[in-house]
Amino acid sequence: SQDGVEGQDYKVRLEDARCPGLDVANGDEEDKASNSPLPLTPEEPDMMYTLGDTVPLPLCILLGVQHFLMSFLSTPPLPLFLSGPLCMAGDEVGISELIGVNIVSAGIATLMQTTLGVRLPIVQGNSVAFLAPTLAILSLPRWQCPPVVTVNDTDAGLATFLNITTGNGSSLFVLTGSAEHKTIWQSRLAEVNGAILVAALLQVGLGFSGVLGAMLRYMGPLCIAPTIALIGLSLFEAAAQMAAGLWWIAILTVILVVVFSQCLDRVSVPIPCFSRRGHGVQRTTFRLKLFALFPVLLAVVISWLLCLVLTLTDVLPRDPEEWGHAARTDTNQRVLQQAPWVRIPYPGQWGVPTVTTAAVLGMMAGVLASILESVGDYYACAQVSAAPPPPHHAVNRGIGTEGLCCMIAAGLGAGSGSTSYSQNIAALGITKVASRGVILVCGMLLVGLGCVGKVGALFVTISKPIIGGLFIALFGMITAVGLSHLHHVDLLKQRNMCVLGLSLFLGLSVPNWVAKNKDAINTGSPVADQIFEVLLSTAMVVGGLVGFVLDNVLPGTDEERGIFRGRSTTTAANGEKITVSTGVYRLPFLDYFGVFSRLPCLGRLPFLPGAKIQSA
Repeated sequence: SQDGVEGQDYKVRLEDARCPGLDVANGDEEDKASNSPLPLTPEEPDMMYTLGDTVPLPLCILLGVQHFLMSFLSTPPLPLFLSGPLCMAGDEVGISELIGVNIVSAGIATLMQTTLGVRLPIVQGNSVAFLAPTLAILSLPRWQCPPVVTVNDTDAGLATFLNITTGNGSSLFVLTGSAEHKTIWQSRLAEVNGAILVAALLQVGLGFSGVLGAMLRYMGPLCIAPTIALIGLSLFEAAAQMAAGLWWIAILTVILVVVFSQCLDRVSVPIPCFSRRGHGVQRTTFRLKLFALFPVLLAVVISWLLCLVLTLTDVLPRDPEEWGHAARTDTNQRVLQQAPWVRIPYPGQWGVPTVTTAAVLGMMAGVLASILESVGDYYACAQVSAAPPPPHHAVNRGIGTEGLCCMIAAGLGAGSGSTSYSQNIAALGITKVASRGVILVCGMLLVGLGCVGKVGALFVTISKPIIGGLFIALFGMITAVGLSHLHHVDLLKQRNMCVLGLSLFLGLSVPNWVAKNKDAINTGSPVADQIFEVLLSTAMVVGGLVGFVLDNVLPGTDEERGIFRGRSTTTAANGEKITVSTGVYRLPFLDYFGVFSRLPCLGRLPFLPGAKIQSA
């Protein structure tokens, strides 16, 4: 075999990119081979640069900047969204610092995952899967935000205060942005970070122990689909509240995202450039699918420019109490002057994370949902990159590394975990470049610019209706991605309709009832009350658990459940096994230092590939 190839023959595992994990034998092999999304031979991949190729430095930097821009705009919306439940309203500098921490942690996770984890060109970033349990935790009575009072000061203008009720019933007014205000939101952030820090240990254990593969055997599409779909469905109210600041701007943002990503995705825009020919310089043009690569960026810029024009012409009201004021672009301009130029995040910068049982158990639901999402992205990225399906040791190592990245993010105070970004996987197919070097450049840019305080401050100035419009598009797409897992499920069977319907209905109705009847849960133990309240307030916990139990208890064949056709073992049409290289998933430094030849027992670890078989 060639150098870098493990040397063994195996049948290409046509793992469904959305539902990997099960081994199933038999079936119409020729039909499955013809429908395979993976190349049946490793020759002539449909990529200009594959995983291990070295891209010329100028092109590598250019493509790295492109991936950076795509992920860069996807990271700030979550901390902006959480700033409300965290009681950060009015502390724009604190919000900008939280955005910077999220960007830095995304860069660190990208570098770790590309080099030590699954070793696929996957960009990492904060995960929406952690948002629902975070909101459930912050909805507990002890973490609910005090009311905000606006006072018109003749010297300082409008000033906002938090009206805190003390133990004796008196009112204490705390100026937003003050040291006392920072203590309030930092205590809430410490609770969230502590929950993520401990819950991520579950992800580390599932990945590095190899238990993940055994778990996925019992998690079919009817369990995965409602779990992921309910991430988006459960957040519709919160997204609508942000969009309600000015619905027209939010709707415009949604329309622009849809038009750019779905209608103009194949339009190539000519970009002028210069190239050296012989001893001279010649003006040329290259065509870039601008709308397909940057639909969110273009939508935000256009919507923001419109808000700027409406602000300068005073079409939008100046009174904070009037509808439409939230779309003004001058409400948070002071943060650009107040934010520092350089701010390097460090562990414990906002206090020591606190740990409670209820918060940890609720956050574990986010961890499990993030695992399911990431495993699907691994197989999708391998398919797009013209690489062989990742072997079990690579998937285990990727999930374990992602758990470590979640712990690092929580330690830095990000308030969110880490997961893979699907939009960057799509960019690999558009650019036909799947080199790790490009993603490493993206990771370094994320770390570097995340330490620039003014960058995070710039995102704070984006109007809330624009963010609300982005969340409507994002949460809607997450819901659709979850439901897309059902494409192999026989939905004409009443069994499957029963499982899906009950999972979605109970996943929405139970958390809604708990939110309106918080005093109904009374077990006699305050700790147990909090545990049940957090778990039952998290839609994907309720829906995912119902789907898991019903799908494994109710009688039904694997084919009806969507397992048989979605997860299969495939050979070529002539019936021969296909030899492909899985050396791209190995850890080169272990082979370089001959670790496996000295300690062959390490090859038995579920996250290591084992000794490489040398060519004859």
